[in-house]
Amino acid sequence: MTLDDAAGRYWHEAGQHHANAENTERDLARLIDYFGAARPINTITGDDVAKLVAWRRGHRVAATGRLIAAGTVNCTVKLLRQLFTRAKEVWGVRFDREPIWRKHMLPEPKERVRELHEDEAERLDAAMRDDYAPLFDFVRATGQRKTECFTLRWSEVNWETRQIKRKGKGGRDIMVPITDMIREILWPLRGHHSDRVFTYVAEGTRNGRVKGQRYPITKNGLNACWRRIRAAADVADFRFHDFRHDFATKLLRETGNLKLVQRALNHADIKTTARYAHVLDEDVAMALDRVQKSRKKSRSVKLKVS
Repeated sequence: MTLDDAAGRYWHEAGQHHANAENTERDLARLIDYFGAARPINTITGDDVAKLVAWRRGHRVAATGRLIAAGTVNCTVKLLRQLFTRAKEVWGVRFDREPIWRKHMLPEPKERVRELHEDEAERLDAAMRDDYAPLFDFVRATGQRKTECFTLRWSEVNWETRQIKRKGKGGRDIMVPITDMIREILWPLRGHHSDRVFTYVAEGTRNGRVKGQRYPITKNGLNACWRRIRAAADVADFRFHDFRHDFATKLLRETGNLKLVQRALNHADIKTTARYAHVLDEDVAMALDRVQKSRKKSRSVKLKVS
């Protein structure tokens, strides 16, 4: 099986259904460009993957000119591994020299947890564009990833069952309950667009768009809007993805249930959710402090009585 055949079949069976399908399609094309369309997939060795990693590490982010992150390089390797896995387990392709994938994964910095402070939230709300506000309200209420927000479709929203069902990261099925708050966010958006839930109002007539008309929010548009809002609100060191951290931290603090947070964030492994365990540590410290104060007060009363 050639790499071109494998990539085409993978796209048809799995890739097109990913929440980040555009990234999957782009990375498949990148693999074909690097190895060549006619390359038999079972001839790709560990040495080839090592060279792929070295090549990928030299790429830069178009917007900033900085070298791409280790996690971005790892995503390319993971996609190739997914092709190998599907070829073996589903298509019956035999590999005599499959790469040892873990040896090609670059170390990634531990992701920090950033919580949004109350005054920061107020400043962001004050700087918010009205047409983008529902999307930001949605991410703060659900903790969904950026791609899972701006790509949300009406066909995935079921008002009767009060559920949003769709594909998430890694092609996993995710379910978001339509709570009263989420209903208040989404219900007024009906009729803005036949397919996409979140839209924006064009501020000018250009590039095929008409001023005053609504169009689906795109990744680039959302990124640009977020940079402007964050600058206007003077909120530093807070990425869009940190809304997800903020949601998880507040949910864990409210419930004390790490498993529940794992389910809400659609984490495949609870080890990923465990980064928020510091919230439970804070609760333990507060509980110990209350117990110690209670004992101190009890001891003081006994001394007075005696």
